[in-house]
Amino acid sequence: MKKMKRIMVVMVILVMTFSLVACGSSNSGNGTAEEEKSLAESIDVDLTNLSATMVYSEVFNMFAAPDDYIGKTVKMEGLFASYHDDSTNKDYYACIIEDATACCAQGLEFDLVKGEHPEEGETVTVVGVFDTYKEGEAMYCILRDAEILPSEA
Repeated sequence: MKKMKRIMVVMVILVMTFSLVACGSSNSGNGTAEEEKSLAESIDVDLTNLSATMVYSEVFNMFAAPDDYIGKTVKMEGLFASYHDDSTNKDYYACIIEDATACCAQGLEFDLVKGEHPEEGETVTVVGVFDTYKEGEAMYCILRDAEILPSEA
């Protein structure tokens, strides 16, 4: 039952993301240049410099072989999505990336520890430490201690 609920949560996040893609964007994050530099220096997996196909493939690998990524600092760019679970009163945040043809999407959950969350569907750059956790029998991937970096625009 919990696994089905989790799948529904992910589906809701994806539907919300695709329905809100047209939302405008604005600068987000409250980090200083010095904090950004220290984050940039500690990145082990930078998905922001890869093509859409390669990013999609790398995120797929994270789900397929999570032990290879645990403890690594990951930087990724995608669409911000959130979901509030009323039964647990918990907020879930995710960075959604699409493949090159925009027919498929994957999301990576993250714990937002600094700054305010942006608008749904806004393009964000997230940095966090890759980890996994279990709820019931299901295992999930997450970026812990994540921060949304300010837009470079």
